[in-house]
Amino acid sequence: MAEIINEPCGVLIVNKPEGPTSHDIVNKIRRLYSTKKVGHTGTLDPLATGVLVVLIGRAAKACEYSLSDRKKYTATLRLGIETDTEDTTGNILRGTDVSVSESDVQAILGRFSGRIMQIPPMYSALKVGGKKLCDIAREGGTVERQARPVDIYSISAEHIVRNDYKLIVECSAGTYIRTLCSDIGKALGCGGTMATLERSAACGFSIEDAHTIEEIELLSSEERLALLRPVEEIFCGLDAVKLPAFYEKLFRSGCEIYLKRAKLPEYPVGTRLRVLDSKGDFFALGEVKEYENGLAVKSIKLFSLN
Repeated sequence: MAEIINEPCGVLIVNKPEGPTSHDIVNKIRRLYSTKKVGHTGTLDPLATGVLVVLIGRAAKACEYSLSDRKKYTATLRLGIETDTEDTTGNILRGTDVSVSESDVQAILGRFSGRIMQIPPMYSALKVGGKKLCDIAREGGTVERQARPVDIYSISAEHIVRNDYKLIVECSAGTYIRTLCSDIGKALGCGGTMATLERSAACGFSIEDAHTIEEIELLSSEERLALLRPVEEIFCGLDAVKLPAFYEKLFRSGCEIYLKRAKLPEYPVGTRLRVLDSKGDFFALGEVKEYENGLAVKSIKLFSLN
């Protein structure tokens, strides 16, 4: 048990370079932190750079419960080209002369603001019938995909050079920036593809918080551990409740804690809470449900065993 408790645990913000996959980064972090328990909160394609939120040790359990789905990207939209992957790593399907102006690009962005529908690209990790779409695409196949709603909270464009535009997009999780670039190009009548992509913010963390793999590799074991942020930061947007020692013990044992009995605020059914121990330290994620004797909070994930 001591080995489990003492394993590295926390959140590491990595500045992913262009080239490696997110899985490649996870494997490097496993080696650097000497643990197999490593995950992340959202894949970046090999072409993409920027914020990769890596979860280490028991923090990896936070992946499926990550609160913030708001992400920010800076991308290069290249007009006049369409590719099979919707970015410049793919095969060019067609090229078109570009006659649109910067004002035309600015004007079209209104169609891509707010809640929009996106068809996931074939070159993506989504699975159909247990098989990744990208694997089907590499075998020359294609399948019908249903359009899905995504939220574009803000989007802006600035002309860079020739047919390239810098897009700055703040959006919900699940948004494909490649597809956004392709759809903007189609709406303009000249086609478009994504040439570069940087994730500048995710899960409440920004690129300023991130460390490169090279920086991490140069550190001592103690210095690497010092980079880890508390897993609680993933849930900073949730209300916190502090449990007296008696109720903390019951909660850790899997019992529901009735809000009135523990003199906790009443929260609606379905509310997720940061649960603090009697010392005020975060140790679990709880959810409020209706039980036979009223509203109670019960553990859905423990992040500290002691």
